[in-house]
Amino acid sequence: MKKLLAAVLATTALVGAAQAQDLTEFNIGILGGENAQDRLANHECLKTYAEDTLGVPVKLFAPADYDGVIQGLLGGTIDMAWLGASGYAKTFLTDPEAVEPVLVKVNVDGSIGYYSIGFARKDSGITSLDDMAGKAFGFGDPNSTSGYLIPSIEIPQYKDGVTMESGQYFGEVKFTGGHEQTIVAVNNGDIDAGVTWADGQGEWEDGFNSGALRKAVDAGLIDMNELTEIWRSKEIPEGPVVLRKSLPEDVKVKMTALIEGMFEADKECTYNISAGESLGFKPISHENYISIIEARKAKSS
Repeated sequence: MKKLLAAVLATTALVGAAQAQDLTEFNIGILGGENAQDRLANHECLKTYAEDTLGVPVKLFAPADYDGVIQGLLGGTIDMAWLGASGYAKTFLTDPEAVEPVLVKVNVDGSIGYYSIGFARKDSGITSLDDMAGKAFGFGDPNSTSGYLIPSIEIPQYKDGVTMESGQYFGEVKFTGGHEQTIVAVNNGDIDAGVTWADGQGEWEDGFNSGALRKAVDAGLIDMNELTEIWRSKEIPEGPVVLRKSLPEDVKVKMTALIEGMFEADKECTYNISAGESLGFKPISHENYISIIEARKAKSS
């Protein structure tokens, strides 16, 4: 920790006099994807690092849905969050001056993409979307990129006649509330199949290297040998870590440096905050999300 904080301080020394003397607290929002208790526990290490770095109390917020984090960023009650690409698109389209993307998660092969993974129970006999006619299909959150936006666009392209309305191709289309809820619902047989996110790397039995399936395996919620992949999206750009634009400049520099340096300083903390195995985080910009912003605009028009 001392080495990481020293590196952060060395970085911020280059930005001039401190500008954060009026900062009284710093608030980090955590998207849904697993239950709130686990989300908070996994980010406790980041909270500690951030308090040491900024010298003010840091609070973690784990709203019930994605929109809780988005509205917190828009309203100024949340200062930082790791958003999905669709969540960032909604935030930007609502207020282009609200946040700025600063970092993105790096997969173990150096890539920065991931996939929406369609899955079902192996004993269901479902092996592809062709077997889903009249059956129940689950999405996570309406503001999720992999849990709704991308599959709602690509699944109809994959199979003619598929729509996202209950009683059309799928017998029922349900929003479960989040990635973990979708995984549990499929595993328990409450729905026949659903979508979640994964980097698509590593072993299926492990839940891949990172993503919601990996977190569910780590939590002991599922045995991947009882599940099977039935669909996979095209590669999706990983969502950004964002900071409120109106934060003091030195605060933005410190927090960016803190997270960017986390992989070298504390790999366990990096594992916790990046949903599994990764190489940490690297800089990213708004331009990487233009295609998702356009897709979100088209979906809402």
